[in-house]
Amino acid sequence: MMIKKRLLVITMALMSLLVLSIISTVGAQKTEVGRQETLMVCREEGPNNLDIHGVGTNRPAYGTSWNIYDRLLSYGKKTAPNGDVMYDYKKLEPELAETWQVAPDGMSCTFNLRKDAIFHDGTPVTAHDVKWSLDRAVTVGGFPTFQMKAGSLEKPDQFIVIDDHTFKIQFLRKDKLTLPDIAVPVAAIYNSKLAKKHATEKDPWAMEWMKNNTAGGGAYKIEAYESGVQTQYVRFDGWKNGPLPKMKKVIERVVPSAATRRALLERGDVDLSFALPPKDFAELAKTGKFKVVGVPIENMMWYIDMNVKKPPFDNLKVRQAIACAIPYDQIYSAVTFGRARKLSGASPSAPIAAEWPQPYPYKTDLAKAKKLLAEAGYPNGFKGTFYFNLGRATWAEPTALLVQESLRKIGVDLIIEKVPGANWRAMEVQKSMPILINDMGGWLNYPDYFFFWNFHSQNAVFNTMSYQDKEMDKYIDGARFATSAEEYQKNVKAFVKKAIDDCPRIPLFQENLDVAMQKNIDGYQYWFHRQIDYRQIYKK
Repeated sequence: MMIKKRLLVITMALMSLLVLSIISTVGAQKTEVGRQETLMVCREEGPNNLDIHGVGTNRPAYGTSWNIYDRLLSYGKKTAPNGDVMYDYKKLEPELAETWQVAPDGMSCTFNLRKDAIFHDGTPVTAHDVKWSLDRAVTVGGFPTFQMKAGSLEKPDQFIVIDDHTFKIQFLRKDKLTLPDIAVPVAAIYNSKLAKKHATEKDPWAMEWMKNNTAGGGAYKIEAYESGVQTQYVRFDGWKNGPLPKMKKVIERVVPSAATRRALLERGDVDLSFALPPKDFAELAKTGKFKVVGVPIENMMWYIDMNVKKPPFDNLKVRQAIACAIPYDQIYSAVTFGRARKLSGASPSAPIAAEWPQPYPYKTDLAKAKKLLAEAGYPNGFKGTFYFNLGRATWAEPTALLVQESLRKIGVDLIIEKVPGANWRAMEVQKSMPILINDMGGWLNYPDYFFFWNFHSQNAVFNTMSYQDKEMDKYIDGARFATSAEEYQKNVKAFVKKAIDDCPRIPLFQENLDVAMQKNIDGYQYWFHRQIDYRQIYKK
């Protein structure tokens, strides 16, 4: 124990020296910036790619894209039930586009771009850049293309340049998610002239160059980037698409140790600490010395997926047995420390609401679990492997251990396999894992959006259950393109009920997005992409 404590002290000291070294060299950078105008941030994981369209781009890179690129539109803000500030998914606001008009027939939208907007290299932003960027998003494949498809943005010929500052999107169909979908990180606007200089015949979209370089025009520029170590942002004073940020510089340091991240915050060496364990957030909140903001992540859940095409999980009663053996209350208390919302224990007789997420009618009942296993033909249980993403180990590992222990009580013996974060997305797409724990949050806060990504037969990205059902598809599509509130609610209730009845996925809890910061930090706002928007943050 003493050795561990000494190692922690040494690590803290080294990190403090590193932070102080960075601060002392701030003035030596391209822009002279003092500590009061510099935001120091530490986080568990940094961006692995500077291109939101890149293959395997991780979640921290969503935040990088959000700060260094602009989109046509953005979202307004509102006050959450707990008093914290968050984005408002029902309110679209201007960003690169000053105004926009939907055609009388509802089948197109015309955007009027700001005439004074420029990219980081001083090149004027035009509608040609907008078209190239959106063409890229719907063409490169993978996650970006699926994201655009979620809003019925599927073909380059939907994007039309009227003149240098007028741009039109032709709709394929009336889809309520089309306009919201151009306000997400994937719909970033690139400097097409700069990108094309680095394109090749084999790489027409400059994907390789864009991994470690940028072609943006957002409120911040990248001043230094080292994957897995640090990202430094400097304010772009030529930004015209919103109020100029107050923080002139942002320095993100990757600090894998949660104990060190907390220690740096407590010592005052950093201004903001992101992605701490829930236990730390709970304790920091009690001290009253820091601001701790926690908003339940919309359209999100932690869950256990069972691959319905791999025995024994192709048997409904086996899946139901697992659902009855999960230690829901233990997970809530020992893993989330109350900084989450329970998604279990609903009354079987309670009506299903047209909302998502919502609690399922499962609770821990080992006797019922054993009975279901016997009826399924597994009276003595079975053995298998249980997977989780090492990049989300703070939440996933203790949950996996509690589940493993509880399942052993019904004869199910699962070996835990930890998958490196860099490999997790590839494993998801391969659908090679028979049972796993994971989390997913839909950017657009609509039940049908979540189900499109997770339960629809034609969308393979997050459907790690290998679940395919024509009736489920019909309900999801029925909600996506419903023409009345009554039709929409009917379809939402139908697909939620079917997900409960077929049980390919077991919801556990809805996680809070928690951030701890010094008392003098203000302006923090929760966003659906779960990253920090530095444009609004300032020091008092």
